[in-house]
Amino acid sequence: MEIFHISAECYPMAKVGGLADVVGALPKYQTNAGHKVRVVVPCYSTKFRKENDFECVHWGSVKLGNFDFPFSVLKETTNKLGYELYLIEINELFDRPNVYGYEDDIERFLAFQIASLDWILMREDVPNIINCHDHHTGLIPFLVKYAYKYEKLRSIRTVITIHNGLYQGWFGFDKIHYLPEFDLIHVGFLEWNNSLNSLAVGIKCAHAVTTVSPSYLNEINIAANGLETLFNSVRNKSKGILNGIDFEVWDPSKDQMLAHNYSIDTFEIGKQKNKEKLCEEFELDPTKPLFSFIGRLFEEKGGDLLPQASALALSENFENINILILGSGNSVIEEQLVQLRNDYKGNYNVFIGYNEELAHLIYAGSDYILMPSRVEPCGLNQMYALRYGTVPIVRRTGGLRDTVIDFGDNGNGICHDQASVGDICYSINRAVRLYEDKLNFNKIIKIGMATDHSWERVCQEYIEIYNLIIEKNEV
Repeated sequence: MEIFHISAECYPMAKVGGLADVVGALPKYQTNAGHKVRVVVPCYSTKFRKENDFECVHWGSVKLGNFDFPFSVLKETTNKLGYELYLIEINELFDRPNVYGYEDDIERFLAFQIASLDWILMREDVPNIINCHDHHTGLIPFLVKYAYKYEKLRSIRTVITIHNGLYQGWFGFDKIHYLPEFDLIHVGFLEWNNSLNSLAVGIKCAHAVTTVSPSYLNEINIAANGLETLFNSVRNKSKGILNGIDFEVWDPSKDQMLAHNYSIDTFEIGKQKNKEKLCEEFELDPTKPLFSFIGRLFEEKGGDLLPQASALALSENFENINILILGSGNSVIEEQLVQLRNDYKGNYNVFIGYNEELAHLIYAGSDYILMPSRVEPCGLNQMYALRYGTVPIVRRTGGLRDTVIDFGDNGNGICHDQASVGDICYSINRAVRLYEDKLNFNKIIKIGMATDHSWERVCQEYIEIYNLIIEKNEV
């Protein structure tokens, strides 16, 4: 079948979070399974865009009210990612360094969605499936069904995959004229709580809804930032599919970003060499257990708990542990984490920002990864950690609940129930004791490294959903 993935992010073209990793990997495995897969993302001013060759395959103009935005569709010429990558180039809206965070984000992603459909409309072949990702593409199922100009596309089945339901793309009805014309009898599909809610539109109008883990599907029926009743009403067309990770990219035996490669049979030597490299770079002690955090420093990820939890854990275990933080986000949290350097020099360090090579080295060189998330729809960090023989310490929520089982229950990690400083420190104390029990510690590492979180399994679950909605042939 022919499948289009339309998304705001795709690694390595543009990455802010896990959305990019999923959209960068799933299409490759669907292609390997014999399907024709194309990925469409905005043309941001990124390193990947500048360093790779593209050819223009279509051009046109998007009209938003009284504004016209010329656009081009650029195709990556080598298919080096394992699938066809297309960029929607709207220079006035996307020729910028960041993916999100601009005052005109609503206009940017409206134009992106319309331009994508305008191009698909002009193609000779109509795809079987459009898989939309998060609210940035949530209007596409509505437009395919009800916009007059897209009548030719009515046969397309649409899926919306929800990576994070907290962000919903609200905007006022004063901008409804930006949309291509449709019969106003259908305007109710656009409304939620007296505003136009892009994610709600996608959920209502898509033929299928997926979330990125089974537990997250259950959680958003209870807490979904105002969409709880909607999620309950579409439960019959919803499924939670746990994300995978790209075993070709995340392979400690071949990863060129590591100081030393290793496998499940050689992890003790390999991880120690990477740990020594990491500790040398950040002035830490490689003989002590290393607890690391990689991610965005926001409340959603438990980032606000890290300064106090780090200080308390270091005070309780000053001679026994190291802590390393890699992340960026809330400036207040960043400042608090930087200030801790002065109090715990030699046992603590922080890198504000994001560095992909450093992230790989941290997964390889750390003993534990901290994930005290309040919300974690799926989480990929714990899967990377398990793959690299690093024990995840997680709060039981969303995909963390589905992938990490406490070692006390013969599992692969350490779990706690509350997003609190107390629970984090209690788990760190448990981890210190586990680290001293090398036989048990290494057993848990092997369990984690042997876990199958590959995309092959995930790919098949998506294909089954696509086939189901094609067979139903519902309008």
